[in-house]
Amino acid sequence: MSTTRILLFPISALYWLITWLRNIFFDIGILPSKTYGTTLISVGNLKVGGTGKTPHVEYLLGLLKGRFTIAVLSRGFGRVTKGPIWADAKSTSLSIGDEPYQIFSKFKEVPFLVDGNRRRGIKLIEEKIEGIKAVILDDAFQHRYVTPGLNILLTEYSDLYINDYIMPSGNLRESKIGANRADLIVVTKTPEIFSPQERRIILKEINPKPYQQVFFSFQKYGSFINLKEYDTIQNKISKEYYFSRGYSCVLVTGIANSSNLFYYLKENLKNVTHLSYKDHHRYAEADVKKIKSTFDNMSAENKFIITTEKDAGRLLSENLRDLTLNLPIFFISYETAFHEADSDLFNEQINNYVGRN
Repeated sequence: MSTTRILLFPISALYWLITWLRNIFFDIGILPSKTYGTTLISVGNLKVGGTGKTPHVEYLLGLLKGRFTIAVLSRGFGRVTKGPIWADAKSTSLSIGDEPYQIFSKFKEVPFLVDGNRRRGIKLIEEKIEGIKAVILDDAFQHRYVTPGLNILLTEYSDLYINDYIMPSGNLRESKIGANRADLIVVTKTPEIFSPQERRIILKEINPKPYQQVFFSFQKYGSFINLKEYDTIQNKISKEYYFSRGYSCVLVTGIANSSNLFYYLKENLKNVTHLSYKDHHRYAEADVKKIKSTFDNMSAENKFIITTEKDAGRLLSENLRDLTLNLPIFFISYETAFHEADSDLFNEQINNYVGRN
């Protein structure tokens, strides 16, 4: 740990005390937590930054849609609007947030509400959607004013919560004791080739409670899709076409952790120039001009620009569309998959839970 982080321990101790007292007040009922007749599934984490919440919410939607009447509720982090807003054809990454926009773009048939007030949001969903069976709460692990029936906690393979510290010395939003509230723990972004021995080591480190189950997931990178087709995705271009022909690329990311994608592309392309921005970065005209300049100055004959699904939505903001759609920008699709028997068991747990409730 760096000297700076060590010096921040007193602040971390104060933050720990505040979050510990808050959780105690919820546990003993001083702060009220409301339960609902509708099945609530929370997807969240303990740390600040990306652990893969969005692709796991998408996984749940893909699993449940068509079988049950479901909806998604998110606070819409990074949006410029206020109050509750239903996602629709006019929604943008600015109006509902970049992650909600990414999810809604793939699952337009699933009702999607953004509202920082989760209680109000659940009430609105119950009032509007007849026969609602389940609501997926995006990034709601610390939102204890609502009691979900199923709490899914995500932790990243390369940065397990058990090895982290509370902010600002570390990246945890609350003490790692908070993991005790989880029903299911998913270790995300594991290597695609994952040995049983490594699984046993991580299980021993996490040391789950008797009522908890631990699953292991990984990211599957899919095809390249032209930015122009973000809303329709009519043509998926095989990434192997670029990998086998010695292409180079400019990688543009504004996400919490882009190292996995960077190394994946670096292994398969001739050269990768990475323009990295902070998570949820709101792109401006100057950024697009820098992207274009970097691309133009790349000496490679075969080259293109690649970004993430999350960034693609922000690069399509109304004030940037004329600039970005004239560039050879693609985004790479990706999805969550589970290892070995984890897939069947996880799916069974979710389907049975929603079905019996």
